[in-house]
Amino acid sequence: MEPSSYKFYHVHGFHSGDFLDKYFCNKPEMPFGHESLRYPMEKFHDAFSTANIKGGTLIDIGLGPIIFHLYSACEYFKEIILLRFNDHCIIELKRWLHDRTGAFDWTDGLSYISEKEGRSSQWEEKSLKLKETIKHILKCYIDRENITDPLELPQADCLLITIILGAISRDENEYISNLKKFTKLLKPGGQLLIYGALNATFYMVGKEKFHTFTYDENFIRKAVEGEGFVINHCHIRLRKKKSGLTDYKAVIFISACKK
Repeated sequence: MEPSSYKFYHVHGFHSGDFLDKYFCNKPEMPFGHESLRYPMEKFHDAFSTANIKGGTLIDIGLGPIIFHLYSACEYFKEIILLRFNDHCIIELKRWLHDRTGAFDWTDGLSYISEKEGRSSQWEEKSLKLKETIKHILKCYIDRENITDPLELPQADCLLITIILGAISRDENEYISNLKKFTKLLKPGGQLLIYGALNATFYMVGKEKFHTFTYDENFIRKAVEGEGFVINHCHIRLRKKKSGLTDYKAVIFISACKK
């Protein structure tokens, strides 16, 4: 299959359940247990617990119905707003939020972060706290200058961007343009946390192959700094597992402050 025929998440969508089962479930055959779940949970936990990242509102823009990285965030923010591009993803998130039948089981990640915080017996309380902290799940649109139009959100104290930028950007110019739209949601002095995949061209969901824009560490650093941010922390973890599900070479975590 030629790259030009790959699907785009924000245009074509994908089955959220298949996506979660392939990349985030607690199964022996799941190849990315550390790189797609535990590693980012560690990095988000460390950022919130050691870098004094806290405040009133956190906005999270992510790929698919993932929420694992928010288990740490809910301890440091009064409210969390989730922005997603896909209707099926929003349905999946609300299924989990309201404990409906068929909701994805995040117990593995929840138990992991609760143990890391020294509260392994309190994972159920943490799950409830995150659900109480999430105040809105909203649809967003990358083709609009204000991605939540017609809603006008107040600027947030913290912005999380998880995997999504590569998935919705065709080239360097689109990546930078999309990053600019996202970071308008963050107030001056606010904290930006980005988790992404380096040097990837595709990822699989079901039998469908989806596009991701290929970028390296140098590009994302320049893009973030070009939007008026000071990078406080950057860490890269090289890929350890082999799988035909995706071809990324490494994952990257960036923490930055908006000037």
